[in-house]
Amino acid sequence: MKATREFANPALKSVLKQRGFKVTWNKVTKTGTSAFGRRHFYLILLSIGNSKIHYDDQTIHLNGVYLFFANSRIPYATEIISEKQTGYSCVFTEEFIKPLERLENLQHSPLFQLNSNPAFKLNKEQQNKITNIFNTMITSDKTNYLYKDDLMRTYIELIIHDALQMRPAENFIQSSSASLRIVNHFMDQLERQFPIENLSEPLKFKSAQDFAGLLSIHVNYLNRAVKEVTGKSTTTIIAERITAEATTLLRYTDWSISEIAHILGFEYPNYFSSFFKKITGNIPKFYRDH
Repeated sequence: MKATREFANPALKSVLKQRGFKVTWNKVTKTGTSAFGRRHFYLILLSIGNSKIHYDDQTIHLNGVYLFFANSRIPYATEIISEKQTGYSCVFTEEFIKPLERLENLQHSPLFQLNSNPAFKLNKEQQNKITNIFNTMITSDKTNYLYKDDLMRTYIELIIHDALQMRPAENFIQSSSASLRIVNHFMDQLERQFPIENLSEPLKFKSAQDFAGLLSIHVNYLNRAVKEVTGKSTTTIIAERITAEATTLLRYTDWSISEIAHILGFEYPNYFSSFFKKITGNIPKFYRDH
């Protein structure tokens, strides 16, 4: 399946443009597979019934009660198998969630992790808890409370905390607030370059030195902070993110490998191929053909 554009119904796009947030109770009937692509919003879905989500290069079967997270960087499509499917959904934009991005738990959450499983099977107790949060969100969202957007962000964070407890991270690295701030700024600037959707705008920042200059700090200071917070080098994180984007472009666009190499900042296609094989163990053509 090829996809390079946004898929959203006009009514939802209008709401997200005006406010950046929408929460609803859902009841849908059996349908075919929706359009496959990257949405320009985040999604938290409580799915009750039998459905499939075609997510990146895998198909996730949600038969029962599941909590599902999707971000704007991974393409997906939905397929309803049940005759009647119910649940809740919360969608919001990058700008709406920005005030929460300073929080370390958000960086470890299913909303931002590109390689983690985004689906969580819920037991009855967990279902009741998440359902109560969604119902409270819907009720609160109908009020005229002046700070209800902040309240909605709090409920989003509560759901994220519940998800993190269902599948706790094995190694949370304790770090100083100064290091965490630097890394959050670095990660924010790195992610601002993605997803890539225009061949006329090549990647601008590709090295630790590039980002250090952008953040007006010494590259050694950036490297120490990134290593302290993530356990990885700055170069590794940049390379992994570029590789993830390259894989998506290879699978879901009809751009040539040369065009993808250029848009990702490689002077020659063979430089890109060597880089890609070093990270993934495969040449770019492997992902174009599978």
